[in-house]
Amino acid sequence: MLTDIEISNNATMFKINKIAKKLQLTPEDIEPYGHYKAKISRKTLSSLEDKPLQGKLILVTALTPTPAGEGKSTVSIGLADAFSKLKKKACLSLREPSLGPCFGIKGGATGGGYSQVIPMDDINLNFTGDIHAITSANNLLCALIDNHIKHGNSLDFQKVLFKRCIDLNDRALREIKIALGGPLNGTPRDDGFNITVASEIMAILCLSKDLKDLKNRLNQIVIGQNSQNKPIYAKDLNASGAMTAILKDAMLPNLVQTLEHTPALIHGGPFANIAHGTSSVIAAQTALKLADYVVTEAGFGADLGAEKFFNIFGRSSNIFPNAVVLVATIRALKMHGGVLKNELNKENTIALEKGFENLKTHIENIKKFGYSPIVAINKFSKDTKKEINLLKKLCKQENVEAIVSNGWEQGGRGCINLAKAIITQIEDSSNITSNLHMLYPKVASLKEKIKIIAKEIYRANDVSFTENALQDLEKYSSWGYSKLPVCIAKTQNSISHDKTLLGSPKDYTFPITSVRLSAGAGFIVALSGSINTMPGLPKIPAAENIDVDDNGIIIGLF
Repeated sequence: MLTDIEISNNATMFKINKIAKKLQLTPEDIEPYGHYKAKISRKTLSSLEDKPLQGKLILVTALTPTPAGEGKSTVSIGLADAFSKLKKKACLSLREPSLGPCFGIKGGATGGGYSQVIPMDDINLNFTGDIHAITSANNLLCALIDNHIKHGNSLDFQKVLFKRCIDLNDRALREIKIALGGPLNGTPRDDGFNITVASEIMAILCLSKDLKDLKNRLNQIVIGQNSQNKPIYAKDLNASGAMTAILKDAMLPNLVQTLEHTPALIHGGPFANIAHGTSSVIAAQTALKLADYVVTEAGFGADLGAEKFFNIFGRSSNIFPNAVVLVATIRALKMHGGVLKNELNKENTIALEKGFENLKTHIENIKKFGYSPIVAINKFSKDTKKEINLLKKLCKQENVEAIVSNGWEQGGRGCINLAKAIITQIEDSSNITSNLHMLYPKVASLKEKIKIIAKEIYRANDVSFTENALQDLEKYSSWGYSKLPVCIAKTQNSISHDKTLLGSPKDYTFPITSVRLSAGAGFIVALSGSINTMPGLPKIPAAENIDVDDNGIIIGLF
């Protein structure tokens, strides 16, 4: 009989049945993928439909990322383990890593130190195949579009609006020409690829409540426009049935564990800089029905992930957090204060106080949604007592609590104080949603929604629009999409559109270069500056350091 596997000198990985039992799930409630990961079965999800969302949701977000790191995943995982140590029924709801960053510059995305989700290699590479299924469903729709055009184009496609995708950073695919080589290959045209995690299919899977909702959303994808400038939909190609067949298993949340054996649902993986940046609605719903405390994460800084969590994820699902944790590091704040990366180990309270302007802006932004965030100081070994005390003082001046989090070094034990503070805040605010404030009303125009986000969250003085962007906004409004929320795609490295502007930029104009319609997902994408939806690899990609030994053990991924 298989026993629990030892993964280090002082840690074991439990068989997945043991982890399921912590959520009162039986072996029949899960569909194992090997011994240490599984999907929640469709039958189990159906049995939970009428069960209320009993858990308290904690949203973890952060200051603007720097090369020094901020550690949202590490804090999220350590926090969930801390709830478990406090004898609370806890569960994580996190996104699946994309192969793009794993092979690019960021590396794996399963936490760090003693705050990790496992099996790490599986989660980072292929996992249960969800992202590959999304890629296939997306590209099936593309194939059906071009096949339709080849065989007579009875829908009168004059412009195709839907792109192919691949889950790799491949800048050469940003702009391509397809169907070359003669009439047998179809009608030549310009095309391009998105990275899969920025695709509309990824967003649809993450925002769908069930298979029926998934199919309805797939039907509503606008794939092109005709000679009368009217939209053409995926339903016009009868595509949704086959796409749903590919995606039906990918819709099931994946169950794994932390190093301390806290259950973790890891499902969906949209980027927050070019997509909406949250794990799936169905995973959050499931976790909130099975656990008392659920920790989830919104990608990159609060200007991106948290804003989109409220305005897109929350509006779509009616799921809002009971508490918000804002992760900061002394190192990142010093970088925002002008310190170079190789000087970060030196104490520098002047730079820390200057860089605090970045964190202050994020604190203010979270308060605009009706929440008082708790700042988690993700501790590094070179942080000094003087620096930590100064950061606590600066946070206190903003009327927020700052608590040292040491999950990387100590796991759940290092996040106990943070967990206790969250419990206290939640118990003091029995109905946090009564204070919820949405940033903009549905009835505001698309242009006005963009301006509100840019001015209120990014602190821009004004917003500029290219002529093409204005024409497309007008077109999408005329098609009936003016009430959709807006998903702004911009750099993650600055609150502004310019990655070189650290701290809290002000007195600038925020540029909108183009807009795209994601009607099935239910939002408009507005692209700013030089951002694009197909990242490239760095000069020395992480892929060059990844290998497999003779025993099949992957090395160099982290």
